[in-house]
Amino acid sequence: SELLARSLFACGISTVLQTSLGSRLPLVQIPSFEYLVPAMVLSSHLSPAYTRITSLQNSLPGTAMASTCPAPHCAVAGSRVALLREVSGAVLVSGLVQLVLGVSGMCGWAAQHCGPMVLAPSLSIIGLSAYKEAAFFCSTNWGIALLLVLLAVTFSQHLGSCRLPFCAWPQAQGGSTEPSIPTLRTFSVLLPFAGVCMVCAILSHLHVPWESLDLAVAQLSWANSTFHAPWLRIPYAGEWGWPLLTPRALAVGIAMAIGCSMNSVGCYVLCGRLLQAPRLAPHACNRGLCTEGLGSLLAGLLGTPGGTAASIANACATGLTQAGSRPSVQVSALACVVLGMSPRLAGLLTRIPLAVHGGVLCVTYAVAVGTGISYFQYADIDSGRNIFIVGFAMFMALLVPRWLGAAPAHLATGWVPLDLLFLSLLMVPVFLTGFLSFFLENTVSG
Repeated sequence: SELLARSLFACGISTVLQTSLGSRLPLVQIPSFEYLVPAMVLSSHLSPAYTRITSLQNSLPGTAMASTCPAPHCAVAGSRVALLREVSGAVLVSGLVQLVLGVSGMCGWAAQHCGPMVLAPSLSIIGLSAYKEAAFFCSTNWGIALLLVLLAVTFSQHLGSCRLPFCAWPQAQGGSTEPSIPTLRTFSVLLPFAGVCMVCAILSHLHVPWESLDLAVAQLSWANSTFHAPWLRIPYAGEWGWPLLTPRALAVGIAMAIGCSMNSVGCYVLCGRLLQAPRLAPHACNRGLCTEGLGSLLAGLLGTPGGTAASIANACATGLTQAGSRPSVQVSALACVVLGMSPRLAGLLTRIPLAVHGGVLCVTYAVAVGTGISYFQYADIDSGRNIFIVGFAMFMALLVPRWLGAAPAHLATGWVPLDLLFLSLLMVPVFLTGFLSFFLENTVSG
C-alpha cells in the first residue's frame, strides 16, 4: 500500500507538470510496462545473490538469532530493501537520461523523422504488447471481463451518439436544450467500470465463488495489508534509504529511459491522432519528455520501483470518450496526490478485481492497435520495401522477447551491466519495433 501511494504521489505531480508545462496534452502519467520489464530483469538478477547472502548469514554461528526480527516493518527489511533501493536508483538514472534527451532536443528530432512506416508498426505493437497481461487478468473470470467489454463497446460505438434526456438543462427563456456532448460515449469507460465493480461486490457479498486465482495470487492478503496501512503519511525523499547508484542500476536506468521515451513519443502521437489535433511540435515533445524526467526523478527519490510515463490506456480511453480536457486530467492528478498521502486509501485500489483490469485493457489497447493500422493509408503499402519494413519490425518485436524470456542466459557478454542493458532493451517490444522501423525507414531507399 505504501509503495502504491508513493507511486501515485509522483504520478500526480508529474501529470500536473505535463499538462501545464510539458506537452500540454490531456495525458495521465503512470508507471508504464517499459519500466516494469527492466525492473524485473534487474530484480531477477539481484534476487539470487541476496538469497545466497541471507542463507550464508543464517548458516553462520550466532547470526541466525540476530537476523530474526519480530517487528511488522521487518518484512521489507534486509535484502528486499536493498533490492528496492537499487531499482529506485535505476529509476533515478532514467529520469536524468530523459532530461538529457529532452533538453538536447533529440526527442523532437526523432519525432520529426517518424513517418507513417515508423508510426504504424510502433503504435500497433504498443497495443499488442499488453495482450499477455490482459489475458492473464481476464482469465480470473472471463464472464466479468466480457461483460465490461460488451458494455464499453455498446456505449462507445452502438450508442455513441445517444444523449440522455435527464441530462438536459433549461435555457434562460424557459426552454430546454440537450447537452452538447453524447452522454453515454463520454462515460463509456466509467459506467461499465463502475457497474461491473458493483456486480463483483454483490457476488462477493453473497459468497458466490466467481474469481479463479492461482495459488500465488490467491495468497496475497490485499485486505489485511490495506487495513494495517496508515491513513495519512506524506512521502518524502530518503525515508526508506537513498537510491543505490551501481553499474547495474545505471545500465538498467538507461534502458528504462530509452524504452519509456519511445513509448511517450508514440503516446503523444496517439493522443493527438485520436483527438484530431495537429501533430505535436518538436519543442512540445522535448518539454513533455523533460517533465516526465522530473517525475521519474521524484519517483526514484521517493523509493518507488517505477518512474512516470504517458499512459497509453488513458490516451485510448480519451479516444473512446472524445473527452480531451486538460482540467479533467488535472483533477485526476489532484486525486492521485491525495491518494498518495493516504496509503490506506491507495491500498483500496488493490481490491479492484483483476478481471476488471483485463476488460479495460482489452478495450483501450485495441484502440492503439487500430490507430497504428490507420497510418498505413499515408504510405504505399503495396511497395515491397514498405511491406518488408512493417513485417520485419513487428515480427522481430514479438520473436526476440519470447526467445529471451525462454532462455535469458543465451545473452552473455561477460560484463553484467552490459548484459542487463541489452536484456532490458531487447525484452521491450516497443523499443525493438521503433528502432528497427526507424532505422530501416531512414536508411533503405524508396
